[in-house]
Amino acid sequence: MHPPLLNVADYARAARAKLPKEVYDYYEGGALDEITLRENTAGWEGLKLYYRVLAGVGAREMKTTMLGQSISMPIAVAPTAFHKLACAEGEIATARAAKAARTLFILSSLSNTAMEPALAEAASPRWFQLYIYKDRGITADLVKRAEAAGAEAIVLTVDAPGLGTRERDMRNRFTLPEGLCVENLSPLGKGRMPEVRGSGLAAYVRDNFKSDLSFEDLDWLCGCSRLPIVVKGVCRSDDGRRVAEHGAKAIVVSNHGGRQLDTAPATCEVLPHIVEAVDDRCEIYVDGGIRRGSDALKAIALGARAVLVGRPILWGLTVAGQEGVLSVLEILRRELDEAMLLCGSTNLKEINRSLLSP
Repeated sequence: MHPPLLNVADYARAARAKLPKEVYDYYEGGALDEITLRENTAGWEGLKLYYRVLAGVGAREMKTTMLGQSISMPIAVAPTAFHKLACAEGEIATARAAKAARTLFILSSLSNTAMEPALAEAASPRWFQLYIYKDRGITADLVKRAEAAGAEAIVLTVDAPGLGTRERDMRNRFTLPEGLCVENLSPLGKGRMPEVRGSGLAAYVRDNFKSDLSFEDLDWLCGCSRLPIVVKGVCRSDDGRRVAEHGAKAIVVSNHGGRQLDTAPATCEVLPHIVEAVDDRCEIYVDGGIRRGSDALKAIALGARAVLVGRPILWGLTVAGQEGVLSVLEILRRELDEAMLLCGSTNLKEINRSLLSP
């Protein structure tokens, strides 16, 4: 008899036992000393909840919207690369699980499944995450395809003009195994990773991603797509304000899961400053280190509209495919519901900064 999988940490342990070391390290690892990686999680743990009592809480309501699209809870699926390293169905399984949980699915441009079949399996809302390639024609082609495939927003990642050094991947000489590729880029001749001594992904990014990203690229993207643009990877309040002024409809406060610049601050630290600076100019979401439903409640208390989860989804996918992803999402939903009850909050509007101070 296997012990029951009760929480995200249980799924992480079960996934570790199942995955080849180089794949586990790729999913779990961070940049350099992995300080930001650890502090993302520790940051949410360190925030204390000053709960209300005798609040007469009945049934909790956690439905919300992201860019006007309804979701059943403020917990959505972050874009993460290479789902077929976790299970054969890959992104299809993840998309179906998000649909079953009635929440947002964001497909990574570095998926092992082409966007057309993957987005077809997701319900609305479904968004497409984009990196800007050196070749603007390639980037424009990805955007046009995403629009045609039913994506309802483009999530532009701005914190990866190059890849942060991930020493686990260098030691493991991480690359995609035979038979897997960057499927969305295959028709454009950019589907394979180079054979190198260190990380194949780092070499791929160096060869292909635009390293001199600027606000001009954001302006170009806003001009070339009819879809709303979400900017992911903001860490400063002044950048948040400028991103909103340049036409972004939403911001994801993110440090790429601690995988880019080590010693960048935990997302929970910068979130309230960005919320304050941006005011009501655009919606704000957060990712990085969300491992409990109570973390989602704390993020909402700090002003986020919703949270995105990345690694927990991959653990669920590894352990039990579509059912595993759905199980992880339902665990987080149940934990958020319990935290709302115990904090005296009937709905998301009642969750605010007052819960984080006496």
